[in-house]
Amino acid sequence: MTERSRRWRLVLGEAGGEGLGAGADLAGEDRTVDRALGELYDAGSGPRGAGLGGSAPRVARWLGDIRTYFPTSVVQVVQRDAVDRLGLQRLLLEPELLRAVEPDVHLVGTLLSLRDVMPTEVRATARQVVRTVVEEIERRVAQRTRTAVAGALDRANRTRRPRPRDVDLGRTIAANLAHYLPEHRTVVPERLVGYARRQRSVARDVVLLVDQSGSMAESVVHAGVFGAVLASLSTLKTSMVVFDTAVVDLTDQLADPVDVLFGTQLGGGTDINRAIAYGQSLVTRPADTTFVLISDLYEGGVQEEMLRRVGSLVAAGVQVVVLLALSDSGAPAYDAANAAALAELGVPAFACTPDAFPDLLAVALEGGDVGAWAERDLGRPR
Repeated sequence: MTERSRRWRLVLGEAGGEGLGAGADLAGEDRTVDRALGELYDAGSGPRGAGLGGSAPRVARWLGDIRTYFPTSVVQVVQRDAVDRLGLQRLLLEPELLRAVEPDVHLVGTLLSLRDVMPTEVRATARQVVRTVVEEIERRVAQRTRTAVAGALDRANRTRRPRPRDVDLGRTIAANLAHYLPEHRTVVPERLVGYARRQRSVARDVVLLVDQSGSMAESVVHAGVFGAVLASLSTLKTSMVVFDTAVVDLTDQLADPVDVLFGTQLGGGTDINRAIAYGQSLVTRPADTTFVLISDLYEGGVQEEMLRRVGSLVAAGVQVVVLLALSDSGAPAYDAANAAALAELGVPAFACTPDAFPDLLAVALEGGDVGAWAERDLGRPR
């Protein structure tokens, strides 16, 4: 069999591979790979259509096979397909199976949605799966977030109209080198740069308002990690609130992002207006507050009141940021009418990846133009 025929045979499966003609039979390790794929993708449709069935040991052995023959990124895709196509949510409540899966952010979302029906004996294993994913996300974003926040606060606190004793000579000279007069061997300081003002113990307030409806699962996971990272910074006062039709303040759990995530309840309706109303009550220093709403904007509450509240926040000087998603999967389906209405208020709504979020946060903390940043770095906001 040629390599081309072999690849097509693995893609098409046994039934679909009949058209490849004689000599298209698989051998050795390829047969094991084909059988593992067939148990998922041929389920109910071909000679191997029995599928994975309802046995946790059998599914665990199958997961072992795909982890042996495929890279992690492929294993995660195949696992998601198994949950979606074969309805394996119930089996995820069995410790034996949880120990066999490859942890990823999508699996965490599924486990969180099953929180209320999870047997006690499974919780410890589930928490470990969640912690593995959380720690991986933290390794990816934590240091970049801390650096971005520190730099943003330093720039925001640096004054350009300093008193004589507060002039930073080195930075002032560097900023005015274009005005050097060679005949006088001197620099004309058209712009003075002062030392950064001494920061108060809390320089900025950050309010994270996170939609926990089912479509926002990946965003909830990433927001929980970012909330914990931001809460660890003494220069920020970070609040985190999750909502569906109810509002839950998880600020007191931010010391451990796993506790935050297990405090969420994915699924259900959405009342954004009610959530923003609660978020408004947390704003005590409007000019020093960054208010981040993460939602697909499908409003089950009072739309006009929701928009009025956002307008009120903006008018008070709050830096409002609306993210349709905080994930690597792009924006989910979202309410385009509400996104357009927010843009009219000067609050563009767009999706953001976890890797880009530290830079976005830095722009917001500096009081910069978030819409211009998004258009330049992420593509035009929706």
